[in-house]
Amino acid sequence: MKKLLTLISGLVVSAIGIAACATSRSGYETAPYKVIRTEGAFEIRDYPELKIATTSRDADNSSFMRLFRYIDGGNAAKEKISMTTPVFMMDGKMAFVVPEKHKKDTPAPASPQVNVDTMKARRVAVHRFSGSRTQELERQALVKLKAWMQQNKLPEAGAPFSASYDPPWTPGFMRRNEVLVPISAP
Repeated sequence: MKKLLTLISGLVVSAIGIAACATSRSGYETAPYKVIRTEGAFEIRDYPELKIATTSRDADNSSFMRLFRYIDGGNAAKEKISMTTPVFMMDGKMAFVVPEKHKKDTPAPASPQVNVDTMKARRVAVHRFSGSRTQELERQALVKLKAWMQQNKLPEAGAPFSASYDPPWTPGFMRRNEVLVPISAP
């Protein structure tokens, strides 16, 4: 009886943990985009111009923490800004998307290591994959994306970048990651 109770308790705790991870990304505003085409794990999307907060991308967790301090009140207005998804990694930088509410009046960063910038509107080819975000998984996903782009005669129009949607406590098999490549709009 005691073993059965322990097993049931373990299953309940696991189910609650998985449910919490699965729903944690749903509580955040996500950068808007329009899906033009979907083919399995691949998409073509149009992103509008996005306001982003950026910082240099470091090997440790300091990039994320600099941006987190900015949205947690480390800005000229000392205002808390909602977290959004995804977190973009592009051009050697990490970027948080500024929520729609703050797009017009984005508070200036208090840290000189954080900048507010604009990501220009663009069409991108996307490959979605799960797992913990590693350089090797990103490289493999990019190889798959470029092969799909070649099959579909989609010319590259900029440097590849990546996007992550989940908090670090989300199990790898439940994470949503993407590699994106700007393409020419027909």
